[in-house]
Amino acid sequence: MPYFVYYVTVNPDNNTKKLEYIDTKDDYRKTRSLAREIRAGMDRSNPHRECRIIFAKTQVEAEKLLSIPREERVIGED
Repeated sequence: MPYFVYYVTVNPDNNTKKLEYIDTKDDYRKTRSLAREIRAGMDRSNPHRECRIIFAKTQVEAEKLLSIPREERVIGED
């Protein structure tokens, strides 16, 4: 299965996500390297935009997985 790279921009007012497709790669190391390069060159003025990697069968599945709201992580509670 391939790795997909996206820009994910979250609207803090209504928690919706805007997805911008960047690239698809079959090798994780190449994908990770691409994502690191993109993150290093990103404009830090928008804290709601990030570069994400997703592992999925198809681009449609990748976008579906990225669109699902994530629960906040609780740190320190066992």
